[in-house]
Amino acid sequence: MSAQPEHVPAPPRAPAPAPAAPAELHAALRADRRAERWVPAFEAEWARALEEARRTFSLAGPYEVLGTWQARLASAPQVDAFLTAGRDETGFVGPEELRGRPRASSG
Repeated sequence: MSAQPEHVPAPPRAPAPAPAAPAELHAALRADRRAERWVPAFEAEWARALEEARRTFSLAGPYEVLGTWQARLASAPQVDAFLTAGRDETGFVGPEELRGRPRASSG
């Protein structure tokens, strides 16, 4: 007999966003200085996610789009501060540089 339970509970899910969250996010995006670029991008991603949700009966897509854009909007002030501070990237290596480098041998 196994010591493992027969039923493994599903991991806890993140709470569903409030029903007004998409409209509130849309309003916040329209009020942002990046609205000219961000609003059309959000609307296009949101429309694709809703269409996918209709086909699959899953709200994962819309929730993911909503969370991504909420995070993007929330982090915008830090990105602005970084760009305003002169973007000191000394010591950092970009991914394009890493792709061309040979791997170090372990041995």
